Formats: sequence, structure tokens, C-alpha cells
Amino acid sequence: MAEETNNIESEVLEFEMPDFDVDFDLDAFDIRDTSEDETRYTKPRIYRPAPQSNIKYDNAVILARDLRLEPGGRTNVIVSGSFIFGDFIEAYIVEHNIKIQKMTISTLSMSQENVDSLANLINGGFVEELNLIISHYFFSHERHALIPYIYQTLDIDNRFQLAVAGTHAKTVIFDTLGGKKIVIHGSANLRSSSNLEQFTIEDNPELFDFYDDYQERIIAKYQTINKPVRVKPLWDLITIKKFR
Repeated sequence: MAEETNNIESEVLEFEMPDFDVDFDLDAFDIRDTSEDETRYTKPRIYRPAPQSNIKYDNAVILARDLRLEPGGRTNVIVSGSFIFGDFIEAYIVEHNIKIQKMTISTLSMSQENVDSLANLINGGFVEELNLIISHYFFSHERHALIPYIYQTLDIDNRFQLAVAGTHAKTVIFDTLGGKKIVIHGSANLRSSSNLEQFTIEDNPELFDFYDDYQERIIAKYQTINKPVRVKPLWDLITIKKFR
């Protein structure tokens, strides 16, 4: 028995493990991307970054002239303290003759020149509907000065709404008649700040819908203009209630 045991131990010691290739190919497995099948392995999603560019500018009008946003593209911009973000918005829309169905701007502060710039877009037929979300801080400091001017200048043909909320966001979103959904977001308020600022402009429907959803909720709760219901929406409301 002792001799037999020694032979078994000898056989165990001489056993060699085969090489194992850890760099295996997931494509060799039966991986099907359907909701009906459950599999152990799934293929990772491929991230394809949008075409983008990075630029530096100190003049809003020149940037608006030179900027070409590709479909699905993104541009990151660093601007100097003399750059006026509100000027860029007007210049970009006018330069490229963009027709906008709805624009929503969220800003901490703005100037009278910014208000005049937005009025130019409404009166010029570039913006059909404008929503402006400003901070409580700005409203409290300008309630007897710039706030009345905003109402007087922008409340045109029931196409403007002003909401006041505890917000520090700086975003501009608009959807065009051509079907694009543009988002501009960053650190810059509409007026100049004498500080280095940054913002990103991109053609991004998913991000647009994200901002639009929560901003519509803010506007619905904190709007300051009581608008009459227009004839067509009113008729739709009546008929829907009647038939339901």
C-alpha cells in the first residue's frame, strides 16, 4: 500500500495545467441583443463622441460669424472678460438666419442691452416664443429698474414669459424650424463679467429634452405673466374634456 500511495503522489505532482488564454473573444459566444433572451455576457456599448472643436475668442460677433456647428456636433469655447454672451446669441442666430420655435434662457443676471438684443430677435421674426428664467437675487435688485423694462420690451403678442426662481443656471436652449435642438451651457451670464468664461454649444436633442423638461416645470410654477389661453388651445381643451 505504501508503494501504491507513493505512485499516486508522484502522478499528482507530475500533472501539468494547460495554458489558458484570458484574452478571449466575446464574439465567439452566442450574444444576442434582444429583450427576450437572457445571456451571461453582453457587448459593451460603443461610445462615438460627437465631432467637436475647441476655440478661444474675445469678440462675440466674430465668433458668431466663424462658428459652424456640424449636425450632432459640439464646440467648446473659452472667452475673455470683455466677451458679451448675449451679443453672441443674437449675432449667431441672425448671422445664420436661424428660425426658432421656442427659446428658453436661464441666467443669473443680464443688462438692458441684453434685453434689447432679445427684443430684436422677437421683432425680427427669428424667435416665435421666448422664455426667460432669472434668479430671485436679480429680481430683488432690479424690481424697480430693469424688471419693468423687461416686461415693457419683451412682452410682445403673448410670446414672452418671465419666471423667477432660486436658480444659478446659465443655459440657452432652442429648437429650430429645421428640426435642430441646440443647447448652449457654461459659466457665462448674458452680460459681460470681466472674468474668463467658458461655454459649450452643441446640437444635442437628448440634452435639449433634459433641460426643456425641468425648465418647463419651473416656468409653470414660477411664471409671472398670466397669459390668456389662445383660441385654438382653448377649443382643443374644451373638446377633449367633452369627449372624455
